[in-house]
Amino acid sequence: MSTKVIAPRKAPHINFSFKRLVCKNLLPIIALALAAITCIFVPFDRNYLDYFDLSTLATLFCTLAVVSAFKNIKFFTWLAKKIVLKFGTLRNTVIALVFVTYFGSMIMANDMALITFLPLGYIALESCERKDKMPLVFVMQNVAANLGGMLTPFGNPQNIYIYGYYGLGFTEFLKIMALPCIVALLMIVCVCLCVKNDDIKLYAEQEKRPSVWRSVVYGILFVLSVLIVFDVLPWYVSLIAVVVALLALDRKAFAKVDYGLLITFCAFFVFSGNLARIGAISELLSQFVAKSPLLVGVASCQFISNVPTAVLLSKFTDDYANLLVAVNIGGLGTPIASLASLITLNEFRKHDRQNIKKYLGVFFAVNFGFLAALVVVQLIVSAF
Repeated sequence: MSTKVIAPRKAPHINFSFKRLVCKNLLPIIALALAAITCIFVPFDRNYLDYFDLSTLATLFCTLAVVSAFKNIKFFTWLAKKIVLKFGTLRNTVIALVFVTYFGSMIMANDMALITFLPLGYIALESCERKDKMPLVFVMQNVAANLGGMLTPFGNPQNIYIYGYYGLGFTEFLKIMALPCIVALLMIVCVCLCVKNDDIKLYAEQEKRPSVWRSVVYGILFVLSVLIVFDVLPWYVSLIAVVVALLALDRKAFAKVDYGLLITFCAFFVFSGNLARIGAISELLSQFVAKSPLLVGVASCQFISNVPTAVLLSKFTDDYANLLVAVNIGGLGTPIASLASLITLNEFRKHDRQNIKKYLGVFFAVNFGFLAALVVVQLIVSAF
């Protein structure tokens, strides 16, 4: 009589990677760790409540939620594909991809612009069989996203914070950022014009036209979100309006909000607030930053990213002009200088893992080239 051997059941495979989770949320994890360390030296008290800039947090949450709702109806993808499909040469297609990201970041913020338009870059290049240009196009989309958001107070998260923290007016903001933005724009154009103007055919399918009435409603909600930045409406009025409207129209939009960015801000509010209350460290940082908010800010971005740098250094300098420029152009450089750069690297790796070295070569050459030029321009401006 044969004995039937029953193989043990395999444990169900759980599609979960702790390493991936940590890598994806590295910045908020580091921010929380740094905040926790400072809490050892500064016990909890009522002053902690003064650390948090509720207006900045409300603006970020509202704009991220509304942009997520726009993405759910594929509004930006529809618009971008409509633009790209009108171009019949490689150079024009590259220009279209880069500049739809550039101008998109002024409204959506750099991270969301890249999440939306990098896949479009891949689709366009694959459809015309020119994936050899992916490293350059992805890098230039990354640069465009980081620098395009410079021109609006809500274009980059650090702009929202600095604009509110120092109480800047819109005219003052534009006065500070106009020249760096113009120089960046000219450099982006020059790089794009170096691409050969080969004839190509694009076969990317056009998206279905998004709902008109939803687009209009989301547009109104976005305006309400932006009005917080300009102190036209109290932050809680816009917040309630956005939350109520999206609960009725698109609850899924809340799931796609970048809560890691909000947590990072909260953690660095605590971190920087506590450092400012530790006498020896506060004095040391003040002296260090006073030597050159621009250079210290740019250098800091390379190691802890631009958003944390904005929150941290704002506590130790009144030179908001150089700090504002520093945390915008400082997003260039290393892959960790901005979350946008990490998003681009991960997106490229997903589509073309074999050419990572080529991508990084182009990334460092373009990023540090742009960064050096913009730093020199700002140093000249500061000298007068």
